[in-house]
Amino acid sequence: MSELASYSTTFPEARAKPSRFTPALPLIAACVAMFALSGGVLWVLGLNYEGLSGSAASKIHPSTYLMVGLFGWVLLASGNSFGMLARFSHTRPAAMFLLVSALLMLVHIVVRGAPGMAGDIDTYVGAAIAVLLLSGASNKTLRQIEIAIHIIMFVNATMGLAEFLTNYRVFPYRFDGAFFPTDFRSAALQGHPLVNATVTAFYVLALIGNARFSLNPRWRAPLIALQFAALVTFGGRSGLVIALVLGGGQMLVSLHGQLRKGRIALPMAIVAVLLLTLTPLIASGLVASGFFDRLAERFTSDGGSAYARVLMFDLFDRISFGDLLIGPDAAYMDSIRRVAGLEWGIENPIIRTLLYQGLVMTALLTIAVVLFLVELAQNCRRGIALPMICFVLLINTSESIGGKTTILSKFAITLLCLYRRDADQAFGIARPRAETIAGSSARVASSIRPMPSNRFQNAQAKPAASASSRTSRM
Repeated sequence: MSELASYSTTFPEARAKPSRFTPALPLIAACVAMFALSGGVLWVLGLNYEGLSGSAASKIHPSTYLMVGLFGWVLLASGNSFGMLARFSHTRPAAMFLLVSALLMLVHIVVRGAPGMAGDIDTYVGAAIAVLLLSGASNKTLRQIEIAIHIIMFVNATMGLAEFLTNYRVFPYRFDGAFFPTDFRSAALQGHPLVNATVTAFYVLALIGNARFSLNPRWRAPLIALQFAALVTFGGRSGLVIALVLGGGQMLVSLHGQLRKGRIALPMAIVAVLLLTLTPLIASGLVASGFFDRLAERFTSDGGSAYARVLMFDLFDRISFGDLLIGPDAAYMDSIRRVAGLEWGIENPIIRTLLYQGLVMTALLTIAVVLFLVELAQNCRRGIALPMICFVLLINTSESIGGKTTILSKFAITLLCLYRRDADQAFGIARPRAETIAGSSARVASSIRPMPSNRFQNAQAKPAASASSRTSRM
């Protein structure tokens, strides 16, 4: 009993189980809504999410409403809202810092009377709250969300290929209800082609890496091939190139390591030979059918996208330092942007935020996002380098998190679910070793070395005694 008392006193966290304060079903519903409901889907459902007209409430994604409502319920149900916030600040400080920074930016926007409230809420508030809620989810809930992500991404890729083959968009990207008939890129469930390409790219790199796969393991390789094929239909040049370079390099390294072991499973060898034989035939058929024509057109004619990245720096010459510090007038900014030929936006999140929200808020949000990504990496299993590098590179090739998007939330949820740790590791609880428990040293020693017998101890007590005398005492 004394040993048990000492054990519980010295290591109280060893017996306590991590508390799970986030209800499973609402959290799963919010994550599914985030991945499955694009602006095109919401338009069909009667919500003008990506346009300017309509009610202000429709400009915030339904998943963000679910996340914020669930977060409020968790705070109230805890019985000590300030205590729960203090706990979040201790366990997920970067997520809390991002949440506070986003709220400060929201106040900044309201005081200035500038647009962008919905963008701030969807992009940053939703991402921070998603991570805080996932920190209180059980391992079973994270596994269920993981399976849901796999299923949704399978449907998304399949829809993308079907839209490409039929030249019909089920849920096209719309702006105030109007879609662009000259844009032949697939939309599927993720909506905007660039969002689609980014999400698909870091997801397929997660599959290639060390991500968990709770479905049948035999589905992993076909799903990887399906996602790469879908990347072509989404038309994201940067996403396709980065995924091919990083994913191809990783697969070559893995193949080299497997070959060095000297043993390859016979089914794997058969599949490899078949793929090497069929790959030229499949590639020739795809080229002949025009599968890569639209992608090649994207590389040869980007619609001025590359030139727009040069023009955006000229906008700084038309803004005074005082306006740049706190943010210029939004109407004036929109006017000079269109005059400069940047009707489609500013294709870099830092530059976009700097020109619309000012230097102070841009610096604060940049620091918050960097710390947020670092904290994500620290709370995941090893092997997240590929999707992390991909995400950081891709978000800097478009407006991305500089505008209204849920892509940061999707990335955080993907990492925390597909790279989830064991329950004890996720909450920083180390299993104590037996030799560190007070009162157990004798037991540990006895489990390692057999205790000497009484006859042996008596014999060693008088080393000078003769052999016959020791024998007589036995």
